[in-house]
Amino acid sequence: MKSKLFVPASRPELFEKALASAADAISFDLEDAVAQARKAEARAALRHFLMAQASRSPRKTIIVRVNAVDSPHFKADVEAIAHDGVALVNLPKPRDPDDVREAVDALSAAERANGVAQPIGVLLNIETPSALRRAHELASAHERVRGLQLGLADLFEPLGIARREPAAIQQAMFQLSLAAGEAGVFAYDAAFADIKDQDGFRREAALARNLGFIGKSCIHPSQIVLANAVFRPSDDELAHAQRVVDAAAEADAKGLGAYVVDGKMVDAPFVARARAVLAQANREERP
Repeated sequence: MKSKLFVPASRPELFEKALASAADAISFDLEDAVAQARKAEARAALRHFLMAQASRSPRKTIIVRVNAVDSPHFKADVEAIAHDGVALVNLPKPRDPDDVREAVDALSAAERANGVAQPIGVLLNIETPSALRRAHELASAHERVRGLQLGLADLFEPLGIARREPAAIQQAMFQLSLAAGEAGVFAYDAAFADIKDQDGFRREAALARNLGFIGKSCIHPSQIVLANAVFRPSDDELAHAQRVVDAAAEADAKGLGAYVVDGKMVDAPFVARARAVLAQANREERP
């Protein structure tokens, strides 16, 4: 999931265009992108679309960002969007593990009511100081949690931290990545609001990739190609990963725990990383 395109649920004319894009995932947004007066309208439009999609083979990873658990819209959101074909519910602003468990309970009830065959996972937005501090606790609150997504604007702006401050971004990313790793879930990067600054988008995406994130949120179709390029393993990376895996098999046969590949010492953590790189490439090659 190198790229994830946000699509306002109040813009149904964009739904099919988003599905036809090069994004790995589409995140239909019922929260920030929809004005309060249009919540019910957006919810109904998205429900209709998802029900129509449920009988088709999925073309993308489908995600829906609902409103927060303490919002008056949350229950109606979940009841409307729990349908086959939805892979993840993106939960904004979880305050504590009880919020996560409450969201999962509501999701489970909606799945039963709607006859959903495959349980829907949960992607948690980490966008407050408390949530960042408790990120591992939140990610471990329920087995349905699949990942943590960083929300830098919500995290930084209320505190007067510059959204483009590299040191602050790096620290927040690093902390979230470690929390996700400890919980055994993926880390996903925030959106980048300056659509025209493609170099800035690339730099932030590259930093996220170097810190273990699997992809970046996109708020405009022009950002999709940038995210895909940054998070796609290069030919050199794939070739090196294959050499590491091949050398590991040979070393295992000889009873060696550490060995040299391309002039670098290699042992179990490097082999695990190489296998993950090859697995990602194999997934992307499948039709």
